[in-house]
Amino acid sequence: MAALRLTSPAFEDGAEMPRRHGYKNGNAPVPLEFSGVPGGCRSLALIVDDPDALKPAGKVWVHWTVWDIPPGAGRVGGPLPGGAAEGLTDFGSAGYGGPAPPDGRHTYVFTLYALDAELGLAAGSGRSALEDAIEGHVIERAVLTGTYAP
Repeated sequence: MAALRLTSPAFEDGAEMPRRHGYKNGNAPVPLEFSGVPGGCRSLALIVDDPDALKPAGKVWVHWTVWDIPPGAGRVGGPLPGGAAEGLTDFGSAGYGGPAPPDGRHTYVFTLYALDAELGLAAGSGRSALEDAIEGHVIERAVLTGTYAP
């Protein structure tokens, strides 16, 4: 059985993300595709962050959170799959908030979690609520990274 895999048709793992996905250059959500969803998966969740942009509190900057992604959707980015919800970013709004590094090239980490439950978390919830909700429900995870410079 194939392991959970996360890819993007926009860039290769570890490569530069296209400008149109940047916060100040179109802010188009990164198209993501996933495969190898494990048996027993009832939903998926996505967290996109920038560990190079530590906030004063010492936490990474959150660019996008999505949960209750149906296992059979095969993709996320653009219109959300039915049943999925987006959370609050560190830009202060729900939905996708693209890369906006103030000080040079940053690495962005896209982490997809296969879960044994649907979360039913309210749209607009924050990252900490999502992390609390997925605790004890992660079956498998996949990671994709991309870089972006101002």
